[in-house]
Amino acid sequence: MTRTLAILWVAMLLAAALPAWAAPGRMISARAMDDAPAGASAWRIRYETTDLDGDRTESSGVLLVPDGAPPVAGRDVVAWAHGTVGIDSACTPIRSLEQIPALTDMLARGWTVVATDYPGLGTRGPHAYLVGDAAAAAVLDSVRAARNFGRAQAGRRFVAWGHSQGGHAALFSAQRLQSYAPELELLGVAAISPPTDLGQNMQQADATVRAVLTAFTAQSWSKVYGADLSGIADATTRGVITRATAGCEGDPFSAAALLRALRLRIRLGGLDLTGRAPWDGLIARNSLAALENAAVPLLLVQSNGDKLVTTAVTEAFFQRSCQRGVAARYLLLPDTGHATTAIASANTAIAWMTERFAGRPADSDCPPSSDPLM
Repeated sequence: MTRTLAILWVAMLLAAALPAWAAPGRMISARAMDDAPAGASAWRIRYETTDLDGDRTESSGVLLVPDGAPPVAGRDVVAWAHGTVGIDSACTPIRSLEQIPALTDMLARGWTVVATDYPGLGTRGPHAYLVGDAAAAAVLDSVRAARNFGRAQAGRRFVAWGHSQGGHAALFSAQRLQSYAPELELLGVAAISPPTDLGQNMQQADATVRAVLTAFTAQSWSKVYGADLSGIADATTRGVITRATAGCEGDPFSAAALLRALRLRIRLGGLDLTGRAPWDGLIARNSLAALENAAVPLLLVQSNGDKLVTTAVTEAFFQRSCQRGVAARYLLLPDTGHATTAIASANTAIAWMTERFAGRPADSDCPPSSDPLM
């Protein structure tokens, strides 16, 4: 008996010392929601994914499935990736299904819709804000989770559709697909007002908006990467950053939020992270010069009134993607701001996604002279 107990005790110690192996896409829980659109069912989900280092973590989200029999190969999936709502773990973005654009239209077309919250929002943090690899894992594993949930009737084909931070996540999903989730088939990326070149986005943004973006990025990366805030801010400014990033906003770039950010702007001044180590390297790591996966069609939407993601940065990304052989549509919206771009372009996005799922060749706005780079 003593020997048996000793063996069990050693086994328990070894188990505690070993890392928890990740099972990306494993559905942890699915709780039915009572506010699903007519003709559909909805669940608030919790699923397994991986963090920046590939270690196990969890994300919450929502999953919606239309009624009726699915196709033989399963339903096509739209993975919606939301924009910035904050970086605090209390910030669960999908509080209402109305926050997902054109939801009723997507369900009417027979698509399964899954929307990640990203790890660290509604789950234990820290939230990896604008960390491309972590965001991509959350999006790709949300599709896996849908496939692992029998009632979702989800197939392997999907489109990633994201706004702002979510556009960044959708683009990185295309970059990571083959190495991270090769069993999935990505038919296209619809990136709405996506920050691509983070350094240029910060430098060219409106000064107050830049202060908010810098604070969110610095606070998150100080926890995710261990970057030292003391190298860019004194104790008083670090306190301002902490307080300014502690709350949750439906739109952190709204008038009310920006009013509170004025103090942050004063404290941060003209701080430029691109010229400071290790921030410059982290910015480069989480920036995208172009969509490198030429096999994935791209819908890129930009507002000419956007004070956060400027037209010049997005157009440069479009041109470079064209040069890499991507079939890219580019829509420039007049008289809209950053927060409303996804809603203003929803009909275009739905029509474009319908064509992708129908297997039609992707149209392109790329100049004819844009020869793919070798």
